[in-house]
Amino acid sequence: MNERNLVYRDFNPRQEALRETLCTLGNGFFATRGATPESKADDVHYPGVYAAGCFNRLETKLAGRIIENECMVNLPNWLDHSFRLPGGDWFNPLAVELLYYCQELDLRSASLKRSMRIRDAAGRHTRIEEQRMISMAQPHLAAYTVTIWAEDWEGVLEIRSGLDGNVRNSGVQRYRALNNQHLLPVSADSVDGQVLLLEVMTSQSRNHIAMAAALRFWQADKELLPQFQIEKTARSVSHHYELELGREQPLIMEKLVSLCSSRDRAISSPALAARTSAASGMRYAELERPHGILWHQLWQHFYFDIEHEDPEDDAESEQILDLHIFHLLQTYSPHVIDLDVGLPARGLHGEAYRGHIFWDELFVLPMFNLRMPAISRAHLLYRYRRLQQACSDARAAGYEGAMYPWQSGSNGREESQELHLNPKSGNWIADNSRLQRHIGAAVAFNICHYYQATKDEEFLSRYGAEMLLEIARFWASKATYNSARERYEILRVMGPDEYHDSYPDADLPGLNNNAYTNILAVWVLIQALAVKNNLPVRRFKEICEEIQLDREELELWEKISRRMYIPFHDDGIISQFEGYETLKEFDWDSYRDKYGDIQRLDRILEAEGDTANRYKASKQADVLMLFYLFSADELAELFERLDYPFGHDTIPRNIDYYLQRTSHGSTLSRVVHSWVLARGNRPESWQFFKQSLKGDVEDIQGGTTPEGIHAGAMAGTIDLMQRCFTGLETRDDVLWLNPRLPRGLLSLAFEIHYRKHEMRIYLTANAIRIAIEPAYEMPICVGVKSERYWMKAGETREFIL
Repeated sequence: MNERNLVYRDFNPRQEALRETLCTLGNGFFATRGATPESKADDVHYPGVYAAGCFNRLETKLAGRIIENECMVNLPNWLDHSFRLPGGDWFNPLAVELLYYCQELDLRSASLKRSMRIRDAAGRHTRIEEQRMISMAQPHLAAYTVTIWAEDWEGVLEIRSGLDGNVRNSGVQRYRALNNQHLLPVSADSVDGQVLLLEVMTSQSRNHIAMAAALRFWQADKELLPQFQIEKTARSVSHHYELELGREQPLIMEKLVSLCSSRDRAISSPALAARTSAASGMRYAELERPHGILWHQLWQHFYFDIEHEDPEDDAESEQILDLHIFHLLQTYSPHVIDLDVGLPARGLHGEAYRGHIFWDELFVLPMFNLRMPAISRAHLLYRYRRLQQACSDARAAGYEGAMYPWQSGSNGREESQELHLNPKSGNWIADNSRLQRHIGAAVAFNICHYYQATKDEEFLSRYGAEMLLEIARFWASKATYNSARERYEILRVMGPDEYHDSYPDADLPGLNNNAYTNILAVWVLIQALAVKNNLPVRRFKEICEEIQLDREELELWEKISRRMYIPFHDDGIISQFEGYETLKEFDWDSYRDKYGDIQRLDRILEAEGDTANRYKASKQADVLMLFYLFSADELAELFERLDYPFGHDTIPRNIDYYLQRTSHGSTLSRVVHSWVLARGNRPESWQFFKQSLKGDVEDIQGGTTPEGIHAGAMAGTIDLMQRCFTGLETRDDVLWLNPRLPRGLLSLAFEIHYRKHEMRIYLTANAIRIAIEPAYEMPICVGVKSERYWMKAGETREFIL
C-alpha cells in the first residue's frame, strides 16, 4: 500500500493470482479481475469478467451421482490485447527483461495502471503505459488505453486486440472436476467499421450477453485509421493491425467496451445496445471525468479519518480500510439499487463459492445502513423477491413459514453443494452446510437493523414485516416441545461453526440445540411479535390476513420465545450445542507443531481419516457470535426472558473458553474476536483487528483470496471502526454512542446517514462531537452512554466523556 493506493513494483508469477483479485475493477453491474491484457487462463493468470446476477446451472457426474451446480458465469474477456515488435514474439513479461515494472490500483480514481520499460531479446528498449477502468457513471462501459514508445528502434509494430469468449469457469482448482462450459456461442463479427461484436448465451438460464468494442489509435493528437485483418472463431473476434512506429513517437490505442445482457432494464436488443454504446466515439478521458466525479462522491460518504499515535499503524489501518471499502463498493455500488441481485460472499472478484449469496450480509449491511441505506434496501428486496421460494422450500421440508437457503443464487432455491472436495485428501465428502438454518435469522436481523437506522416505514409495511413474520413462523414450526424439560428445542441443524455437522458416529447429520441458532430464533420471534407496534393497525391486520396468521399462532410464538432450551456446561459456559461437553479436547500444540497452519483443521483431520466432529474445536465459535450481534444489555434481557442466569462474568468467561478452542478457519472469526474483546481486552482486540485487515491483502489463509475477496470479513473490519470501537448502536429509536477507542487510536471521524439526517461524528478518548447537516427533518434522539439527548438538523453538540 502506498498513499492509499495498492502498488506492486515487480512482476511475480507466484503472486499474480492474488494481485488479480486485489486489483479487480468493477461498478456493481460488472467487474473484471486485474489480469494483464496479454494473459490467458493458465497456472499464472486468470482473467475473469463477472456480471452481477448472471448465473447458470450445469450437471456433473460425481462419485456415482448426478450433481447440479449453479455458478456465477465467467464472461468473455474484453481486455484481450497484445503486441509484438518486428521479428519478435507476442509480448510476454516472462520472455523479456523488465527494466522497470509498476502496477498501481488507484483507489480514488478507481483505475488500474501498469508501467513497464522492457528490453527484448534483440536489445531494443520499449516503454509501455496502460490504464483501465470500469465506469461508475455509465455502468455498461469499460475502457482500456495503452501508450507505446520505441526508445531506440523503429519499424512495424503489430497489435492484436479483441473479445475472447473462449472462457470457462476454471478459476477455483477444486471445482475443475465440475462441468464448467457455461457459454454457448451466438455470433462473432466485426461491424460498423472498427467495432467488434461478440454474442454468447448461457446454456441453461438463457441469458443473452453482448459485448462490443471500438478500437482507435492516435499519434501526436492525430487519429490514425490503420487497416486491419479480422480474426474470428465461433467464440472470439479480434483485429490485427500493423502500424509504423518511429523512435520516441508514442502510439496511443484506446479500447471502449460495452457489455449488455437480456437481464438489463430498458434494453430490447443487447447486441444493438452494446454496439451503439461502443461506437459512440467517446475518448478515455471523456469517460474518466464523470467516473471520477462519482467515485469522489462515494468517498465522501464512506471515508474514515483516523489519527493514531503510531503514524505507521495509522497509515496501514487507513489504507487497508480504504481498500476494503473500495472493493465492497465495486461489488455493491449504487447501481445495484435498480438490479435484482444479492451480495456474493466473494464479491465479483472470482469464482469461489460459485458466486453464491450466504449470510455475509449480516456483516456487510451495517456499513451500508449508516452510509448509503438504499443499497441495504436493495439487498433486502433481493431477499423479499425470493420469499415465496423460501416458503415453498419450508413446506417441502415439512415446515411452515420461510426457510431461506444457506446458499442463494438466481431464484433463491437452495444452491448449497451436495458434495465438496477436500483438496488435502482428494476426497469428495457429503456437504451438510444447508442445515445452517440460521441464515433466516440473519435476514430478519438485517430487516430490523435497517429499519432502526432508517425508520423506512414504507419498506417495513410493504416488504419487511411479511418477511419477518414468515421467518418467525418457520422457527415456531421448527421448534419442538420437550415435555421432560418443559422447554422447546431446535433439532438437527448446523451453527456458523462448520467444523461440526453431526455427532460422532451418528447416522444422520445435524446437531441439537445449537445455542446461537436457538437464541437467534427467540430474538426473531420477539421482533416479529413487536412488529405490529411499528405498523398502522390496519396494515398489520392486512398482512396477517394475506399470510393467514392468527392469534393462536402469535400466542405460540410468545410461549416459545420464553421457553426455548439453551444448553450449558462447566457451571455457566454456554454450550455451542447440546452434547458439546462430551467431545474430546483437541491437542492444539501437537497439530501446530506438525502442520504449522491449522486454520482448516477440518480438512487436515479428514485427510487423516478423522473428523472435527469428535473435538472441542471450532472454525469460528458460534457462542461468541452472540456477543458480536448483541450488547450485554440485550443478552441479559433475552436470558431473563428465558429464565436463565446471565451474570457480569458470563461474557468474559465464555470468550476465554472458546478463544482457546478456535482455529480461525473462517476469515470472519478474527473480526468477531476483535469485536467481543474490544471492551475487556483492548490490546488483544486491536491485534485481531490488524490480523483481520491483512486477511485478503496478505492472503493469510494461504490461497483463498486468488479465488475472490472475502466480502464479509472486509466489511467486518469497517464495522469494527464504525460501530464497535465507537459503541454505536441503533436501538429503541435512539442512536447510541459509547466509545471505547483502542489504545493508541487518538481520534476517529466519519459521516453517517441516520433517519434522513447526514451527520459527522468526531470521537476522541475524552469527547464526542456530533454535527448534523441542515435539513427539513424531524429531530432525532442521541444517546451518549446512558443519557439521551434530542438533536435537530443544523445542530452541533459536544459531549465530554
